[in-house]
Amino acid sequence: MDDHRRMVAHGKIHEGWLDVAKRRTVPRKPPAGPHALTDAAGAKALDAEASAHWGLDPFALVEAAGRACAHVFTNSTLARSGSRIFRHREFVVLAGSGNNAADALVMLRALVLGGHAEPGSCLVLVCRLPEDDGTAGRTPLSQAVVAIRKLGVRVKAWDAGKPALASAGPHRILIDGIAGTGLDGPLRGAALEMAEAANVLGREPGNGTTVVSIDIPSGAFDGWRPGMPIVAARGTLAIEPRKLCLYTPAIRPNAGAILPVGGIFPAELVGKYRDAELLSWENAAAGIGPVPPTAHKYMRGLVEIRAGSKGATGAARLAALGSQAAGAGMVRLIVDPSLYAIMASACSGVMVAPATAEDTGKEGRFSPAAVLLGPGWGRGDDRMRLLESCLPFEKQGRPLVLDADAIDLAKDAVFHGNAIMTPHVGEFAACTGFSKDEILSDPAWVLRGFAAEKQATVLLKSHVMYVASPDGRLGIIDGMNPVLAAGGSGDVLAGFCAAIAARGVQDGNRFDGYACACAAASLLVRAADSKGIANSFVDPEKLVHAAAAIAGGAWIRREK
Repeated sequence: MDDHRRMVAHGKIHEGWLDVAKRRTVPRKPPAGPHALTDAAGAKALDAEASAHWGLDPFALVEAAGRACAHVFTNSTLARSGSRIFRHREFVVLAGSGNNAADALVMLRALVLGGHAEPGSCLVLVCRLPEDDGTAGRTPLSQAVVAIRKLGVRVKAWDAGKPALASAGPHRILIDGIAGTGLDGPLRGAALEMAEAANVLGREPGNGTTVVSIDIPSGAFDGWRPGMPIVAARGTLAIEPRKLCLYTPAIRPNAGAILPVGGIFPAELVGKYRDAELLSWENAAAGIGPVPPTAHKYMRGLVEIRAGSKGATGAARLAALGSQAAGAGMVRLIVDPSLYAIMASACSGVMVAPATAEDTGKEGRFSPAAVLLGPGWGRGDDRMRLLESCLPFEKQGRPLVLDADAIDLAKDAVFHGNAIMTPHVGEFAACTGFSKDEILSDPAWVLRGFAAEKQATVLLKSHVMYVASPDGRLGIIDGMNPVLAAGGSGDVLAGFCAAIAARGVQDGNRFDGYACACAAASLLVRAADSKGIANSFVDPEKLVHAAAAIAGGAWIRREK
């Protein structure tokens, strides 16, 4: 928090943000679906309560975690390299001095006892041997060292044993147990040397080393910044509750494939220390009600979109198609008169109208349930006037979605809980004054403060998407799909938000921007992962077609 207070002193943020940063989600029973994420403080408190009130001392937790990691690993693709089964490969454990290292040794012991690893083909390198640092027989790590030695596995101190890495055979599996969530600064000393060695081996062409991290890649912590040392793993055995830092956009690529390891802590305890939630399409979609068989187009909601400008008509079209795909009953696209003929012929099924008056959001035959402003729009004075004309609409409790240029125009506005802003990292940096690296390294804290100040839901677009609501909720959607790294995908996403928001306020329902944004972001990620699109460079319009089938499958109900 010291870094954050320095930011207050330099005028980069508001004092009130500190209270938001310290406020944890109210403890509650975890819902079925979204996975709990916790920060380092929560993980520490969780361990303490597990020991004090549940009889799960560090020895029991290490034993459970190590065995569970071994089970998940043996059933994963990480255990294979081409046609080579993992039991025919060499195992090397790089172990620090804490319980994360003990987890790694218990995992290796379970693999040996299960016949999945040969003791003579295993090597453990420890920062300091228990007999050298005075902890022999007194810690989970020291006990794990004794047990693994009894099985015939070589255990050496790092300083004496690191030359053995150079002579180790190819196709090794390297288990990273160097540092865990207790880290509060960059790796140093022997731990730093281990991490550097792991990265050299993991990146060396042709040696076939698979680096697997326990819980988080060593070097990761809540204050990590680009340039600090970190292990680059091919996969991470993430112990539930998974750690929030694992999903920061800056750290996430270093984790590789994230494999959840559950069954360590009671569900009630995990839910108590929930700081954020990781959402999939299934559990995000469940937060949005289905369309009943008796629905008509106005029940599904009318979306009004103000978008497009000379040279940017594609953004307007994709936003409109996105709204259709996510279930809007009617989409009305209002464009500059000079664009009317172009857009009217290009948008089948969309009502296109020329902007003849500043009547956005007003009552009438085509009174919208939700308004979307911004895709390809421009930032002239006329756009600012249109934005200002929409503020009473939002104040009345109806959804206002702001994308692209509208985000910049609204940077000084304060809303009433009914707005959704969908910035990418560059746009969010321009709004907040934070650098892109600061945002990518610690989006949770910045987003929560900004959402509370603006009284708007904020959906941060990145390879990992974050959704923050004014009431402190934080949702994360793990993307990591370069299919979405194309112009137009953000316009489609804005259209999704508007359609889901429009349907959500029908029949007197109260607008929930958080649920809406989570569902929209999850829908986009699921569409990018769908058959025919995954691993392809596609026109964003194909995302629209895939999303229409996915959303319809989740939200259309037919009684037979």
